[in-house]
Amino acid sequence: MSLDSQNRAVTLITGASDGIGAELAHVFAENGHELVLVARRQDKLQALADQIKTTSGKAPLVIALDLIKPDAVALLVTQLNTAGLSIQYLVNNAGFGLIGRVAELNAAEQLDIIKLNSEALTALTLEFLPQLIRHKGGVINVASVAAFMPGPGFTIYYATKAYVRSFTEGLAEELKPFGVKVSCLCPGPVATGFQARAGFDFSGPMGAMKPAMLSARDVAQQGYTGLMAGKTIVIPGAVNKFLVFFARLTPRALLLPILATAQKKR
Repeated sequence: MSLDSQNRAVTLITGASDGIGAELAHVFAENGHELVLVARRQDKLQALADQIKTTSGKAPLVIALDLIKPDAVALLVTQLNTAGLSIQYLVNNAGFGLIGRVAELNAAEQLDIIKLNSEALTALTLEFLPQLIRHKGGVINVASVAAFMPGPGFTIYYATKAYVRSFTEGLAEELKPFGVKVSCLCPGPVATGFQARAGFDFSGPMGAMKPAMLSARDVAQQGYTGLMAGKTIVIPGAVNKFLVFFARLTPRALLLPILATAQKKR
């Protein structure tokens, strides 16, 4: 299913309809990249593509696709082949989480978190790896500060992001000889549609976090800059860097109840 080497080199961004994904699309477009935008919502993707065409002069290819579906990667490859496109940069941004106890949440929905956050990300990376190597391109895998700590009350999501970080670090080292950059973007909370889907409540005590939140635009810009600079781990914001530092130094026996209490407040 590999694409011809003469096909146009583009940047593929998943989860591009909203939040960090949409801002990453703007940042890549502003830096001259031709885009393929993938997400479930055709209307939002098309609206974003129209904005980018207006500002950059290049119309992104829009592909409405649910990456959880078993045939999603094959369908995506078919459309890229038909359009004569080859992947130079891959941005694995699609993902979601559900807040609550594992025993109380819907089992099928929790398995879907793993399918999207970990399996789809890995499948896309493996599929396009030959093209990334040929173009000496790069990969951004969007994780979270959650990748550095356990997450009682948000367990499956945290576990998938730990996988994403570990996968990215190993892949980055393996691809160095080929000139391919691989970055793991690890933002803290960002005011996007992700929080609503996960079940966060920022109307109470957690509202105090809002002033420390970076915008999706800031996160996207730092992610792009970090990738191009060859940084493997990109943690936007001083507060988030401190959280990761604190988590790494704190014994798990102490960290777990602290995080469990924080999730309850959400």
